[in-house]
Amino acid sequence: MGTATSNPESVLSEKMSAGCAGSIEAKEVDMQLGEVSTTAPSSADNKRVLRRIDYCIIPLMGFCYMLQFMDKLALSQATLLGLRQDIHLRGSEYSWCSAVFYFGYLAWSWPSSYLIVRFPTGKYVSLMVFLWGVILMCHGACKNFAGLMALRFFLGVGEACLAPGFALITGMFYTRQEQPIRQGAWFIGNAIANMFGGLVAYGIGNITTSSLPTWRLLFLILGATTSVYSIILFWFLPDSPQQARFLSKQDQQIAVIRTLTNKTGVLDHDKFVMAQLWDALLDPQTWGLFLYTASVNIANGGLTSFGAIVIAGFGFSDLRALLIQMPMGATQLVFLLLTSGLASFIPSSRIALMMFNTLTSLVGMVMVYAAEGKATRMAGLCLATVFATNIPLSLSLISSNVGGFTKRSVISATLFVAYCTGNIIGPQFFLASQEPRYQTGLIASVSGLALGIVFLVALLFYYIWENRRRDKLYNSRSPSTSAGEPPEEVSNKTDRQLSSFRYVL
Repeated sequence: MGTATSNPESVLSEKMSAGCAGSIEAKEVDMQLGEVSTTAPSSADNKRVLRRIDYCIIPLMGFCYMLQFMDKLALSQATLLGLRQDIHLRGSEYSWCSAVFYFGYLAWSWPSSYLIVRFPTGKYVSLMVFLWGVILMCHGACKNFAGLMALRFFLGVGEACLAPGFALITGMFYTRQEQPIRQGAWFIGNAIANMFGGLVAYGIGNITTSSLPTWRLLFLILGATTSVYSIILFWFLPDSPQQARFLSKQDQQIAVIRTLTNKTGVLDHDKFVMAQLWDALLDPQTWGLFLYTASVNIANGGLTSFGAIVIAGFGFSDLRALLIQMPMGATQLVFLLLTSGLASFIPSSRIALMMFNTLTSLVGMVMVYAAEGKATRMAGLCLATVFATNIPLSLSLISSNVGGFTKRSVISATLFVAYCTGNIIGPQFFLASQEPRYQTGLIASVSGLALGIVFLVALLFYYIWENRRRDKLYNSRSPSTSAGEPPEEVSNKTDRQLSSFRYVL
């Protein structure tokens, strides 16, 4: 029931030595990399290339993800710096300003899934990062509710590509076994943003030499930083292993060959295959992940938009409430390192670890709702954010369990449709009349987390059932029998079309 274990180098070498060098896959490698070596890369070469990929790609993605989450938190932080009063937001208007971001995210998720496949992935992501940085800067000029609504919508459009794009790049460069800890590595940016985003906002909030309100400065500074960073991404974030500037031609070959074992299609990255779109929509795992993601993000929508206000309601001043967000980020970081590390070294543990994180958040959310003491409620709020560390595990399930580049991009987009759905629904339960306790919002968050656990259990049982069905149907308990499959079968077919494909649990 584990991941594929066959040697991709030996498969490619066998096919070539048997006169199959004219296969589709080999031709694609020839065209993009030149003559492919028939000698399997050594273990030392594999480790050297992996180390170079880690040093070059993970910091690029991690810092960008940190900027994204800091930009996303900026609206909540700006409320403590006077935004609501200055632009005269009333009643549920702030909730809608929070939710409309995810309408933009939702509107662009599916177009983005096509564009990521159709255009160079790294360049497309870099362009969108630049655009959202500019849009965030425009927040600093906002004067009313309508203007803020429009800007939040287009900010969602700009950010929609990032996590799916990074997940696809991770799937192109890393084997299935390597992916969870790498997904977690760039997602560390999320925890760092939680830890230091409040500190940055606190520092900006104490600026007294500017004629601009500090909430406007917050948007201008964060937006400018993001736009400048997009230029670095444009030059250094690769579109695929074949275009990685930091790898020599020989190392590019090794990078391609080492990921053929994934059976998820690394070389068909520039084709949008319509049949794979329908395969994605008819796959039960798509909807298991969809329902889980939508449910837990009911809680996320409330915490992201109202977390700073909830903390201020514990009895802290507005500026001090910005600093108190730091323990939430530290808690996320601990759980992220723990669960991503365990998922990489303990086979068939990803969904179980996701259940553990979600249950931890459920307990924390109940503490925030039911407890009275400031310290207990703050501890509960720190635990309540732990479920967010499931995002890299969810993305690693897609990278590892979905074959076909088009299908994987479609399911990634569908997952983020669910992410948006939950985040749109969540803030609507945080009623202005209940500020700062938000009892209805907390009950909705608890319910969403509980449903998320139910859907994870259902997904786990589906994977187990499907793996056993394949073992019985094909008379094999081996997770991979790819020695009998041409390399083009690996690249051009989905997980449901490959008899040797087994799902990671």
